[in-house]
Amino acid sequence: MNIFEMQYENSINKKGPLAERMRPKSLDDFVGQEHIVGKGKILNRAIEADKLSSAIFYGPPGTGKTTLARIIAENTNNNFTTLNAVTGGIKDIKEKISYAVDELSIYNKRTILFIDEIHRFNKAQQDALLPYVENGTIILIGATTENPYFEVNQALISRSLVFEFKKITGEDIKTVVRKALSDKVRGYGAKNVELDDEALIHIVENSNGDIRKALSALELGVETTEEADGKIKIDINIAVECIQRKKIEYDKNGDSHYDTISAFIKSMRGSDPDAAVFWLAKMIKAGEDPKFIARRIIICASEDVGNADPRALEVAVNAFKAVEIIGFPEGRITLAQAALYVACAPKSNASIIAIDRAMDAVEKHSLEVPRHLKDAHYGGAEKLGRGLSYKYPHDYDKFYVKQSYLPETLKNVSFYEPKESGYESRIKKFLEYLKQG
Repeated sequence: MNIFEMQYENSINKKGPLAERMRPKSLDDFVGQEHIVGKGKILNRAIEADKLSSAIFYGPPGTGKTTLARIIAENTNNNFTTLNAVTGGIKDIKEKISYAVDELSIYNKRTILFIDEIHRFNKAQQDALLPYVENGTIILIGATTENPYFEVNQALISRSLVFEFKKITGEDIKTVVRKALSDKVRGYGAKNVELDDEALIHIVENSNGDIRKALSALELGVETTEEADGKIKIDINIAVECIQRKKIEYDKNGDSHYDTISAFIKSMRGSDPDAAVFWLAKMIKAGEDPKFIARRIIICASEDVGNADPRALEVAVNAFKAVEIIGFPEGRITLAQAALYVACAPKSNASIIAIDRAMDAVEKHSLEVPRHLKDAHYGGAEKLGRGLSYKYPHDYDKFYVKQSYLPETLKNVSFYEPKESGYESRIKKFLEYLKQG
């Protein structure tokens, strides 16, 4: 870290926002992410041995990505410099690399380059880093809220360790808030602040796993509440004013979108109506396109219910049409009805297994239609022998006659295997009845 960055850092520590002042300085003070920095974990060992390699920190806001990068800077024998991908460009990257080259050649010290929101860099900007990551001139730590496997160049990913940061638990956030109230240097320990248990719980529940948001709410409450009888009292009413209603984390182009729709589909497939309607509610609250939701229900009705309950597809398709007609907010009821029907229906994936097997067979076997199945209605077809020896099922007992309807190479192959589930069990019995002769 150069002298100007150090001066800026010191200024923030003294006068900056509470969340900045309370940033941990060591791994011992770091809260959460035990799966990454706990004793014996690879990142913990790398920091302690000062053998850090390039890394990508991936996770929601306020989970400690930037904090951990700064702790690494404090606890390893490397220079540390930062860059924000929102405001930085190729020129800034080149300046940081030039600084790192000088430090390595003159002082034999490597440089940790921390890039916040690295996913905002385009391919050319990310490519500019690659040679210096490869030769060890810089140790790259990139922080991103987006899935790095989609947003960061594969060349950088392959040369970095990827660490996924999880949301901070409510208990951990309580610990941080209480520490901020007791810390006399960086927090409010020098003031007589009383935070009601109810107010604390409200702040924690509405911070959505974001330490920064919880501390910002606490700071707003303390700084805007007048002292009475030598005490600053933060009750539930003040807490409600200081922290906005929990934002639904849902970026229609990001991980949360795909993760939520995945949870919704898996809940319907798993016959859990409560979970299905919960994830449906999250998508509706977040402003998801109702037709997108309806299409997913239609797919699930065929893929996971199938002929175990053929009405599921009918219900799902009608829900799509109904939502198109009535829109929201009433459309939420129709979507809930369809999702709950599909979730509660008996399940069979025999249809998808059958079509996938058949698609595979089409690629591997002859597509020639057997002679007896060919069209015999056009002029000259009989002379060509088309349709000859075809047996008309309605002329036989049970309206069924045994004959091959597949190419010769597939005549003994079975694609559709009905399951003992719902209506499909009746289909299975019926097919067995026909084959008995």
